[in-house]
Amino acid sequence: MKRKAVGVPCLSAAAAAAVLCLSSLAGAAGVAGQKRLQFGENGEFKILQVADMHYGDGKATPCEDVLPSQMAGCSDLNTTAFVHRMIQAEKPDLVVFTGDNIFGFDATDAAKSLEYAFAPAVSSSIPWAAILGNHDQESTLSREGVMKHIVTLEHTLSQVNPTGIEIDGFGNYNLEVHGVEGSGFENKSVLNLYFLDSGDYSTVPSILGYDWIKPSQQVWFQHTSKKLRRAYTSKHRKAPAPGLAYFHIPLPEFASFDSSNFTGVKQEGISSASVNSGFFATMVEAGDVKAVFTGHDHLNDFCGELSGIELCYAGGFGYHAYGKAGWARRARVVLATLEKTDKATWGPVKSIKTWKRLDDRHLTAIDGQVLWSKRTKGTRRKKQIGGA
Repeated sequence: MKRKAVGVPCLSAAAAAAVLCLSSLAGAAGVAGQKRLQFGENGEFKILQVADMHYGDGKATPCEDVLPSQMAGCSDLNTTAFVHRMIQAEKPDLVVFTGDNIFGFDATDAAKSLEYAFAPAVSSSIPWAAILGNHDQESTLSREGVMKHIVTLEHTLSQVNPTGIEIDGFGNYNLEVHGVEGSGFENKSVLNLYFLDSGDYSTVPSILGYDWIKPSQQVWFQHTSKKLRRAYTSKHRKAPAPGLAYFHIPLPEFASFDSSNFTGVKQEGISSASVNSGFFATMVEAGDVKAVFTGHDHLNDFCGELSGIELCYAGGFGYHAYGKAGWARRARVVLATLEKTDKATWGPVKSIKTWKRLDDRHLTAIDGQVLWSKRTKGTRRKKQIGGA
């Protein structure tokens, strides 16, 4: 459903400066010092996905594809304000930035633009994770340089790559979300998050277009998934803990849907790689991934189920990214909820739901649906959500 976008007032110069100063404080890059992710005492874990900020040089970088009435004063600071509003409204446990965090061609200094882009997450002290898109490396840092800078920022759980193995790309890692403190799942990962670098552009002369997830990355995913499944399953628990995968460029399988079998909208083609690397089949075979979340195609925001996996776009978030005038920028929220055990304590994940919020006056929530449920797999539900 299309809704009219409403411009968000730019941050004041003082407020923006305060946010940007906070972002420049570097934290420890090592994995050992990272905060452990854990379900809250209410049995919930919430993830905010921010796709395609396309941050440039801040106030000097104008908005793209907004209504004429919104153009005056519209800049990257509108994107910053939207991130702040989403964090304040949803209070997520984790913020995930799924690539094209900066638009390299319009970012004079990549390091500074990255700090500005992630400033709202840093200043909120909420754990956050980031992966790369196809534009992040087009400024003054290489893809490796961008990822190495990201991991120095405060409160990030991002990693350059797993240690001790050779793997393509930068920003391949996984995060574990443990059960509620004091429960029997306190020291078990009940929700597994996979982050992969889907690359930028093909380097094979005979294959044009976008890059793809390589065999080395798929082998890493298979080994990681297998290890996590073994650690979780037991005599009384045969099914693996559910997993979610985040990367930037959609898989060719995203083209499998039409308006009759997805929730959301499809307003442009699926800009996947021109070859199929087989990663979707790899995830299906592993059996733990229940949903995939991407960005890249800003005018698509749908979720569709294929072979037991929901394939979801977030929709365009950033104001310097291409969009559609009158179609609001948006963000995707995912909520995982635990089930209550017979002993009235929290057990494994019961359901995974999602909705989107629009950057209008009311941060309108739309397209609520169940992505996965332990008891009724494949259930889809469409409704308005007026909150969490």
